[in-house]
Amino acid sequence: MREWGDPLGVQSGPNRKIPAMRLGRVFFPALLLGAALGAYFGRDIKEAVSGPSVAEAQTRPEPGSKERNLDADERATIALFKESQAAVAFITTTEQQIDFWSRTVSEQATGSGSGFVWDDKGHIVTNYHVVQPVAEGSRGAEITVTLQDKNLAGTLVGTAPELDLAVIRVETEKRDLRPLSVGASASLEVGQKVFAIGNPFGLDHTLTTGIVSALGRTITSVLNTPIEDVIQTDAAINPGNSGGPLLDSSGRLIGVNTAIYSPSGANAGIGFAVPVDTVSRVVPQLIQYGKMRRPVIGVRTDARLDSLVARRFGVRGAVILDVEKGSAAARAGLSGIDADRTSISVGDVITEIDGKPVTGQADLTGRLSYIEPGATVNVKVWRDGKVRTVKLTLGASR
Repeated sequence: MREWGDPLGVQSGPNRKIPAMRLGRVFFPALLLGAALGAYFGRDIKEAVSGPSVAEAQTRPEPGSKERNLDADERATIALFKESQAAVAFITTTEQQIDFWSRTVSEQATGSGSGFVWDDKGHIVTNYHVVQPVAEGSRGAEITVTLQDKNLAGTLVGTAPELDLAVIRVETEKRDLRPLSVGASASLEVGQKVFAIGNPFGLDHTLTTGIVSALGRTITSVLNTPIEDVIQTDAAINPGNSGGPLLDSSGRLIGVNTAIYSPSGANAGIGFAVPVDTVSRVVPQLIQYGKMRRPVIGVRTDARLDSLVARRFGVRGAVILDVEKGSAAARAGLSGIDADRTSISVGDVITEIDGKPVTGQADLTGRLSYIEPGATVNVKVWRDGKVRTVKLTLGASR
């Protein structure tokens, strides 16, 4: 008969001997069970004493949280969105319109897009085409910036239409301004993850994900000038995403979403973003000067001449109409068109800058937009069927 104090049914007093075989049948299964339980609960016991590691604490959700059943990649995406969404703004533009019959004046929405907080002084970066009505001085055009559920009046600070970039400023409390961390685009690799946050079709704070599909693309700006080294992504970008941030997996800014490639005007898996290295160079200039300080050669060109010369002489480039006295071009010996009443003589045609082809006036403007004033460049020119290269130091626009 077993007693409460003798769970094995074996007396172990001094006068009682336990048969070795019987002890083995009972002791060894208990030993194995104890080892298994120790291994199973050992981690919990260790954590109860010393706590989880830093890495585990960052990736493991709290008990009972919504993220309990999500994997690490999903939790990282959720964390990125929660951390970054406060920096993304919804931007709308309106302008006044007069009714033809009643002559009454009303405000009409003319466009919408996205933007993001650049610094704690209230500067918001967006696309030029988002605020184009204001930049062009349309009647009564105004900008409204929705940030952290607050509608704020936006003031246009500066624009770089050739790169489709603009800076707006809002007045709000400093705690509402949460600038994004700025990354780098020169080190991007095709295949790495990207995240776009914006307001497609007016749907605020929409997150889409994808990868870097290609690098070094060239697209055309609203001024018909090339924007170079553009990032191509398959993250869904739709109308309204324009001006929003493109982020890497660490939540750092790597580009400004600017355009889509689609016959229908909606997402087709090909979107483009101005690289952050360009943004980081241009935005401080827009804040300080209201425009981009452009390098200048000191020549005047006319796009209509480019096609004429190409047809007549078979050379594609930016035809120099005339040269400014005392400019870098004048010092390098460049010359423009020489015309009188009876004949026209074509002067120099710029065909390359630092090894990159120039096919016309738009190309010349685009190439120069990526070069700092004061830089020395090699310019290849064509004249009378001969090609030569001249070295000149660029000036700066006023």
